[in-house]
Amino acid sequence: MVKKILNLLHQEIRGLHEAAYLLGVFALLSAVLGLVRDRVLAHLFGAGTTLDVYYAAFRVPDLLFVGIASLVSVYALIPFITQKDSESDRRRFIGSIFGAFTLVMALAGIAFYFIMPKFLSLSFPSLLSGEHGSDFVLLSQILLLQPILLGLSNIFASVTQVYGRFILYALGPVLYNIGTVIGALFLYEPFGLLGLGYGVLLGALMHLGIQLPFIYAHKFLSKLTFRINLKEIWGVVTLSLPRTIALSARSISFFVLVAFAALMTKGSVTIFNLSIHLHEVPLAIIGASYSVAAFPTLARLFSNGSRGEFFEHILVATRHIIFWATPVIVIFIVLRAQIVRVAFGSGAFDWSDTRLTAAAFAIFIIALATESLGLLFTRGFYAAGKTKIPLVTNVVTAIATVVFAYILVRIFENYLPFQSFVEGLLRVEGIEGTSILMLPLGYSIASFINIALLWYMFGREFKSLTGSVSTMFFQVLTASILMGASAHIALNLLDDVFDLNTFWGIFLQGLLAGFAGLFVLIVSLKMLNNKEIGEVWVSIRKKFWRASTVSADQSDLL
Repeated sequence: MVKKILNLLHQEIRGLHEAAYLLGVFALLSAVLGLVRDRVLAHLFGAGTTLDVYYAAFRVPDLLFVGIASLVSVYALIPFITQKDSESDRRRFIGSIFGAFTLVMALAGIAFYFIMPKFLSLSFPSLLSGEHGSDFVLLSQILLLQPILLGLSNIFASVTQVYGRFILYALGPVLYNIGTVIGALFLYEPFGLLGLGYGVLLGALMHLGIQLPFIYAHKFLSKLTFRINLKEIWGVVTLSLPRTIALSARSISFFVLVAFAALMTKGSVTIFNLSIHLHEVPLAIIGASYSVAAFPTLARLFSNGSRGEFFEHILVATRHIIFWATPVIVIFIVLRAQIVRVAFGSGAFDWSDTRLTAAAFAIFIIALATESLGLLFTRGFYAAGKTKIPLVTNVVTAIATVVFAYILVRIFENYLPFQSFVEGLLRVEGIEGTSILMLPLGYSIASFINIALLWYMFGREFKSLTGSVSTMFFQVLTASILMGASAHIALNLLDDVFDLNTFWGIFLQGLLAGFAGLFVLIVSLKMLNNKEIGEVWVSIRKKFWRASTVSADQSDLL
């Protein structure tokens, strides 16, 4: 009997890895398309006012999406849908949710459409008074349609996932980024900055459209109505409100950081956004994939009273997040210039832009492990019904992000020894606008505070993880340092082999140095008898791409 239980546990854990790797593949595909979009924009405009306006124009629509659309997220709706006894009840429920969401979002959108000029003048005065001020307002107003389209897509995605059509939603973010790439390549020339906004709306329409054939075939569209069941709406809002507040706090802190950047040197908003977009690639592949893959099983185990298995799943996911994130942090710091140059380095995006973006990216990437673990622990607390803990920690972290960023900017600008130390460490001496580096630094410090709080609270509520991961962490850290040293040596050896003024020269230098580091990493982990590398190999041999995809929310994989 005990052997049978252990076998089932091992199968579930192996399924966790396989589902995480499959989600990681979709996240990678979506991220690559997002980087293609950013590369096209960086090539056309460089780090300047035009892209500053483009990225800043997303801030108000994103606040609306997080503040309203997350109330009807996949996580909130799926439990209610599965509780319905019949198809007609499910259709009526989705119809009512559709009506309530559309009404609230339309009213909010109309209100922000009219107050947008005043709101932007208070938040981004330098951008609004610049050469693209009128386009800035109009682009922000156009993008107000995005949260409506993505919110509707979220509602319909809850249906497709209940019926097992997970692939439809996994493709949504990919199609969204295809739309934005189309906007950058084909719509900018005829429409200017507004053409970039039209591309975003095209992507949002495609994100929604991939769901519609299934929704139509199952007659959910026929039940869309503005007759709202307030009791059901209140139940959904009550369930999702803590998560919405937590997400809103993070979104507001990000809004403030972008507003800080807009007050700095021209191009600072662009540097900040491009560097965090690069950071979000491994975060989506490692952190979001593992946390999303683990969530359904964690919820089921906790509801069944299987506390031991619940803890074991958290432990396994924690170990593997650390296993993947630690070497990625090290190798990305070593190869940061090569990564940024390959991703964005062409056309108007010059070497100074590359160096500054690479430095900001290096600071962001330090927080990869802490952010990834934060996503996992947040899902764990949600699965256990303890929604107040991630709510409080996220609000505290959001406040800390803004406070640390502000203090660090003030210190950096007024204390020259600290400024010289940071610029020398990150090799950005003599470049204008290095104050922007304090924003990712404040962000990363707050991320460490967040995981410290979540780690402590998890140990207090369940059981401490520290003893179970300490040996593995030092194994991976040791191997990662050796990997980083090997990659750095390889970079120097390859300096005279390739023409580093060309795309392929930079790409091959970084690629071969990365492979050299990867070889050292694998050998080192094998010599240290690391357990996780064997588990990774088993999951690959089991063909993880055949795993069943689990539900994901828009904010996880977009």
